[in-house]
Amino acid sequence: MNWWRAFPRQETTNSRVVGVAILTLIALLVTIVLPPVANSELAGGAAIAIVVLGLSWLTGWSGQISLGNSGFMAVGAYAAGIWAHHHMTTPVIFTLALALVAGGLSGLVVAIPSTRLRGPYLAGMTLAFSAAVTPLAQNFTSVTGGEGGIFLNALVTPSWFAHFFHGQNASINANAQWTADLSVVVAGIMFFFMANLFHSRTGRAMRLVRDNDVAAELMGVNLSRTRTVAFVVSAAYAGVGGALYSLLQESVRPETFPLTLSITLLTLMVLGGMGTLSGAVIGGIIYSFSANLVAHVNSLTGVNPTSNLGANMQGIIFGVLLILAMLFASRGIVGLVTPLRSLWRVVMSRRRRLRDTLGTTQ
Repeated sequence: MNWWRAFPRQETTNSRVVGVAILTLIALLVTIVLPPVANSELAGGAAIAIVVLGLSWLTGWSGQISLGNSGFMAVGAYAAGIWAHHHMTTPVIFTLALALVAGGLSGLVVAIPSTRLRGPYLAGMTLAFSAAVTPLAQNFTSVTGGEGGIFLNALVTPSWFAHFFHGQNASINANAQWTADLSVVVAGIMFFFMANLFHSRTGRAMRLVRDNDVAAELMGVNLSRTRTVAFVVSAAYAGVGGALYSLLQESVRPETFPLTLSITLLTLMVLGGMGTLSGAVIGGIIYSFSANLVAHVNSLTGVNPTSNLGANMQGIIFGVLLILAMLFASRGIVGLVTPLRSLWRVVMSRRRRLRDTLGTTQ
């Protein structure tokens, strides 16, 4: 039995549209009650969720392992940052569209020579690409700003949106909620297109290539083209997520996209659930509040946050969570839904039988 079949299947055609719309609406409503700091964390999590979704498409649906998504994020971030730095009045949607194109083109450059590579060889090549992006950004100082990076203007909150806020911290609350709402809407759009892509003819070809590339080729599927499309789409999503993340941080710097970020993205995908929409959402939520979790663990253990151990605490926690997931939830958090649902049905069935038995004896 192919191990990829162990992962849960996606939603049906009707439920995927409704599910994405409802989840986006719920997230927008949640931003109303969240404090500014939590809204900022939610915005960053939405950007990371877009990247995790693209990686889930590449790995979970086409069976290709990539460790270069931090590099694709950097390409999208620098493309958006360079453009926004020189064209401050450009709408955000256009800037993100530019990042999508830049990320997709970088994915095409990597995909063309790597379509025949599989397993660790493919992972090694994507890792090399990710490792090369940072030195390039540091050396082309006239374009990328070198070590200092590029500083961007904050996302401007529309005046009509700011009118809804009053009080002493009205400006802070308005700006935080606007960036969170904008990130959630962008993520919702990206999730909607990916949900349709999952169930399209291309998505079915991806699954066939993933499960049995020989059978796929016999059925007329072009393996090279299918794998190239997977890389391009994944890199485009990483470009959008990286650009959005940089706009939220108001800067683009080489140290924002280290090699460890690619490992973190892969970990978030596995923890949430590989090859699922909801798994990417869970991965984004985990990343959103990971800083609070790290601070809490440092406080409980008495570790100095500025020490070497404290600085690497996030990687340690993610590593422990990944080990636990592999031992007890190999399909990720999403995979726990099915056994929990079965357990709930068993409990409710026993309660009904017990109630019927008591009613009969009386």
